[in-house]
Amino acid sequence: MNKRHFLAAALALASVLPIAAQAQSDYPNRAVKIIVPFPAGGTSDIMGRLIADGLGKQLKQPFVVDNKAGAGGAIGSDQVAKAAPDGYTLLLSGIGSNAIIHGFTPKPSYDSARDFVQISQLAAGPNVLVVNPEFPAKTFKEFIAWVKANPGKFSYGQVNASSGHVTTEYLKQVAGLNMVGIPYKGGAPALNDVVANQIPGMFTNQDAVLPFVKTGKLRALVVTSAERNPLFPDVPTVAESGYPGFTAVSWTGLSAPKGTPKAIVDKLEAAMVAAFSDPAVRGKLEANGFVVLASKSSDYTKFVNDEINRWSKVVQTAGIKLD
Repeated sequence: MNKRHFLAAALALASVLPIAAQAQSDYPNRAVKIIVPFPAGGTSDIMGRLIADGLGKQLKQPFVVDNKAGAGGAIGSDQVAKAAPDGYTLLLSGIGSNAIIHGFTPKPSYDSARDFVQISQLAAGPNVLVVNPEFPAKTFKEFIAWVKANPGKFSYGQVNASSGHVTTEYLKQVAGLNMVGIPYKGGAPALNDVVANQIPGMFTNQDAVLPFVKTGKLRALVVTSAERNPLFPDVPTVAESGYPGFTAVSWTGLSAPKGTPKAIVDKLEAAMVAAFSDPAVRGKLEANGFVVLASKSSDYTKFVNDEINRWSKVVQTAGIKLD
């Protein structure tokens, strides 16, 4: 490059930089889309709408949820991975589509560690092992004893690549259990079959089972968080029931395409922390058994990477493949 061309390139770059800086400083100056990679009406959709509402109030622009369901969350996640890194297309990230899925074959077209910048983890909640009240085990220790005495005879509801699915595989590995998964397309029909005593039990999210446990239609035997959940105070953790260190939580957060400017990431992170410091907003989640985190970007990044490694090992050890 000769001196004249170099000078022209430098001048062109100098003219662009102030525009880019201005775009970041007044972000957002129009509506922001949050892709929720699951159907409307479920837990992920509710989380996405809470984030959209909270960020909209903090940053004084509309944050709009766009449901792009399919392939266990891979379709919507892939769309965000390929979006412009300008802060105007964000992802509701979660354990299934941004951690568990990377352990399966075939792998998704995106890599959550490589293709996203993690902004903030919103919340986490345990999985709960529930059984029909007719099932003979009244406690988790009785459950373990029953399954070991009856290998292959406990059938559980299994939603492929869900947190409940890999939690069950994890327990099977650490406790040496022989149980049979019955495939379901969604958690709701599986849970309905447990209530109807078509299958004896399953692991699934705490917010889904809470109403059934409260009314006595299901019995909660154990939770998978490190500590007891406030809405299930009498239900022990797996860790305190003979398997130290066992944790498996379902989580959601906010992510953006890799390359999103740090100034925008910092602004979104600060807005998440501010939005979910509001007791009224936190209360909506805590009433359903979630622990509200609203973490820093650096903490969420480490957490996601750890979850990818962790669940990939569980999936590979179990030898599970997606059709």
